[in-house]
Amino acid sequence: MANEQHFETGDGCRIAYRVDGDHHKPPLVFANSIATTYDMWESQIDAFADRFQVIRYDMRGHGRSGVVSGAYSIPRMSRDVLELLDHLKIGKVSFCGLSLGGFVGQWLGVHAAHHIDRLVLSNTSPYLGPAPQWDDLIRKTRHPGSMDFFADMFIGNWFPQAMLEAEREECDRFRRMVLSTDPQGLAGSFAAVRDADTRRTLSLITAKTLVIGGKDDTVTSASHSEDIANEIQGSTLVLMDGVHMLNVERTTDFNKLVLEFLGTE
Repeated sequence: MANEQHFETGDGCRIAYRVDGDHHKPPLVFANSIATTYDMWESQIDAFADRFQVIRYDMRGHGRSGVVSGAYSIPRMSRDVLELLDHLKIGKVSFCGLSLGGFVGQWLGVHAAHHIDRLVLSNTSPYLGPAPQWDDLIRKTRHPGSMDFFADMFIGNWFPQAMLEAEREECDRFRRMVLSTDPQGLAGSFAAVRDADTRRTLSLITAKTLVIGGKDDTVTSASHSEDIANEIQGSTLVLMDGVHMLNVERTTDFNKLVLEFLGTE
């Protein structure tokens, strides 16, 4: 893909990434939901790339990045971001993560605060237990044809019914992302979500933080966004009408909100 680049992490995983915009502009990292690629942020590029050096990447186990066997973890997936920044020779960024990307953002806000300027946590949660539901999903990844099952599951959870009917082409684009995900990578990522729990550490985040939730989100409910905002001192909470992929479902409002928070509107 044009403008796509790669680097290798310390544990030997090849990470695909792309940079849009002027490298003299402030750097901004977008981090993805599970079972998607960095293409999920296409609706943001025109609005953000003339104001920021926009950095997108495929998480390990996803898209054009490498697939590592075994359970993944949020700390390891977060260190992928830190190694990417080292590779690009960038010290501090603003960070916007949605869903799984929001778990990564939480970890970075707690454990790598000196690298984070402003933090956007969209449609994410401090905890999505209990473990048995995730173990069941991990087992399902081993079944033949499992990605068709997961495509149906994810698309149904990510978008409202009206959008599934009226914007079929856009929803099909996300379906293709799910279908292209390696089952082993998906299983490893399910394990990372299963084991993630930031409830006791969120209050340590000191970066200026915007928390975005969807009022009708059934994956990471509005109450999860409220829980995050309640723990991060001085954070801003915005609950939008919509489901899970608010950057797509509510593109104009999402872009305006994040740009205003980052101080460019």
